[in-house]
Amino acid sequence: MLESGQVINNRYRLQKKLGQDTSRQTWLARFLDAQQQEQEEVVLKLLTLSPQMQWDEHKLFEREAAVLKNLEHPRIPKYKDYFIVENLPGSRFLWFVLVQSYIPGASLQELLDQGYHFSESQVEKIAVEILSILVYLHELQPPVLHRDIKPSNLILGEDDRVYLVDFGAVQDKAVAEGVTFTVVGTYGYVPIEQFAGRAEPASDLYALGATLIHLLTGRAPADLPYRNSRIEFANLVSVNLGLINWVGKLTEPNIADRISTAKEAIAALKSKQTLSPPITTNKPTGSKIKINKSASQLEIKLARRGNKSLRAFYLVGIFTPFLWQTIQFINIAINGSNYVFWFYSTIIPIIIITLILVIILPVFGETDLYFDRDNFEIKWKLFGLCYWRKRGKTNLIEKLYKQQPKTPLAPMGITIELIKGKKFTTTPLSTVERHWLIDQIADWLKF
Repeated sequence: MLESGQVINNRYRLQKKLGQDTSRQTWLARFLDAQQQEQEEVVLKLLTLSPQMQWDEHKLFEREAAVLKNLEHPRIPKYKDYFIVENLPGSRFLWFVLVQSYIPGASLQELLDQGYHFSESQVEKIAVEILSILVYLHELQPPVLHRDIKPSNLILGEDDRVYLVDFGAVQDKAVAEGVTFTVVGTYGYVPIEQFAGRAEPASDLYALGATLIHLLTGRAPADLPYRNSRIEFANLVSVNLGLINWVGKLTEPNIADRISTAKEAIAALKSKQTLSPPITTNKPTGSKIKINKSASQLEIKLARRGNKSLRAFYLVGIFTPFLWQTIQFINIAINGSNYVFWFYSTIIPIIIITLILVIILPVFGETDLYFDRDNFEIKWKLFGLCYWRKRGKTNLIEKLYKQQPKTPLAPMGITIELIKGKKFTTTPLSTVERHWLIDQIADWLKF
């Protein structure tokens, strides 16, 4: 029906079709002046009022025109015109037409489809540019929510700047008035609350985070695994752990746990190294082990064992008075023999101290482990202070297993054994923690 070269409303000559679905078409066109001379390039978005069109589509289309008309930002297309065409050749229906400025460049989706790989610095730059747009939109009164941020709606312009386009899902006054609108957005980029027909500024941040995951991994979020409703992507990328944690904060499934404003997101990105990671694995209940994991790095913090492991203290506390009374009794029974007294007053305390060192102090011990693809490091700490550390080559790690107990009472950690026979053992862990942590490290090392 519509063809290249056709003139719409005596003002716009169609050049190239950019997109089409059941009731919509998008065209690149040239604006014609009063003398029918071609001027600037523009984008025409057309919606037909056909029986197949859902009425909600018309509402969204009108809202896009109304909102876009009031926006003024250098990274958002400028509103040019809005009109109705009644007599398009070959059509029995009305057509609504929205005209906006054309942004030369390629969408991020087009670049992904071409196999383009975005670097870590590029992803951070793109994130900051989009967030600056969202700061503007969200701080309008009432706030304007885009609700459909994704790679195909982000244009990398010829000036190497990022532009946010397609406000077809935009929401404005409803935010302030508390009205629930039609569910819109694209699966994989839409947070849970938006599926419920309710959106907040943090909903756009979720979509941004999902978009960044797509840029980092090269895979659409809907194609990635989920755990506890979170997108699992850290093991697919080799980027700074701080960036991974920051993206994780943007894509928290629970809006209460998510970064809530674009300004906060920019500030958090600047201090990303201080962010804690989202929970991405099913740890044993009550475990205080902390893991930061990406494709290139693995950091593990093993906290002290806690009150349950203080049973050894109770045992020593209970049996020490009895042991000391026994020493006194034996000494008296053998008429005060100095040799026996020396033995029981010197050797026995040494045994007790040894038991304390072997059994009791590990209760307060902590271990920090760091792995990358080249090296690993283990730090042993006591009361938070590092008293010993060891380094090695990651490719020399031969196996992982639970520590062999030196005594029946000794609590056990896990042992890392190198090819040359060297062994490093962590502070004590519960049985379920040992098995879980061995699996985590082995999975990262791909044993």
